[in-house]
Amino acid sequence: MSAEIIDGKKIAQSMREQLKNRIAQLNGVKPGLAVVLIGDNQASKTYVSMKQKACEALDIYSKLVKLPASATESELLDIIQELNNDSSIHGILVQLPLPDHINETSVIEAIHPSKDVDGFHPINIGRLQTGGEAFYPCTPNGIMKMLEHHEIDPAGKHAVVVGRSNIVGKPMGQLLLGKSATVTYCHSKTADLKAHTRQADILIAAAGIRNLITADHIKEGAVVIDVGMNRDDEGKLCGDVDYSQCSQKASAITPVPGGVGPMTITMLLFNTVESAERFSR
Repeated sequence: MSAEIIDGKKIAQSMREQLKNRIAQLNGVKPGLAVVLIGDNQASKTYVSMKQKACEALDIYSKLVKLPASATESELLDIIQELNNDSSIHGILVQLPLPDHINETSVIEAIHPSKDVDGFHPINIGRLQTGGEAFYPCTPNGIMKMLEHHEIDPAGKHAVVVGRSNIVGKPMGQLLLGKSATVTYCHSKTADLKAHTRQADILIAAAGIRNLITADHIKEGAVVIDVGMNRDDEGKLCGDVDYSQCSQKASAITPVPGGVGPMTITMLLFNTVESAERFSR
C-alpha cells in the first residue's frame, strides 16, 4: 500500500484563491499585516521575505519594521503600541526568536488580541480552549484545514500528538479535541513512545527530531502529519517522519517539504483577512 500524499502546496493555493474572493468583498478595506523583525537571524529574514511575497500576491498591505539586535524591549513595546493603534494594520507579527535581552512573553502579551494573527496571545489561547472566537495558531490550524480538505474527520478517532510546544503541540491537541478526537500528548519524557503512536488513527509528529517516527511507530492505515523541519546529512530539508518507510504503511501522509510548511503562511494570511473582516463589520 502506498499512502495518499497530502499536498500542502495545492491546498494552500486553493485557499489563497478563496482569500482573493474574500478580500474583493471587503468594500475597499485593504487587509494590512505588520511584521516586526529584530536583528539579522538568517532564517527569520527568509521567513519574513516569504510572508511579504505572499502578501503581495494577494494584494495585502505588508509593513516591515526592522530593528537592530541591540533594540531595547521598551523600544519594541512602543512600536507594538503604535501598530495596535494603526487602523491600516489588521495583523501584527513579531518574528521569533527574539534577542535574549527581550522578554518574549511581554512582547506577545503587548499585541492586542484582535490583531494577534499568530494566535499566541493568552486571550486567544484561552478562547481556543473554550471554543470561543479566536485566532488559532497558524500551523495547527493549517493542519486542521488539510484534514478537512481530504475529508479526514477526527471525530471518534485517536489522535496522538508528539510534541508539546506552545506554537504547535499544545494547540494542535486542543483543535483535535474540539473536533471530538480522543487526544494523547507525547514528548521527550514519554516512556515507550511506540506504544502510544501505534494506537494513533491520526499521528502528528512535531518534536523537531529527524526521522523520529519510523514504520514501527505507526499502525497500518494511519494518517501521518509531519510538522518537522530538520536537515539531513546532506543539508536537505527533512521531517520528523521517515517518509520512505511510513508512506508504505500510512493511508495518507504529508511530505517535507511541500506538506505543512505552505499551509503555515497561508493561515497567517487567512487570519489577517479574517481580522480585516472583523474590523470592517
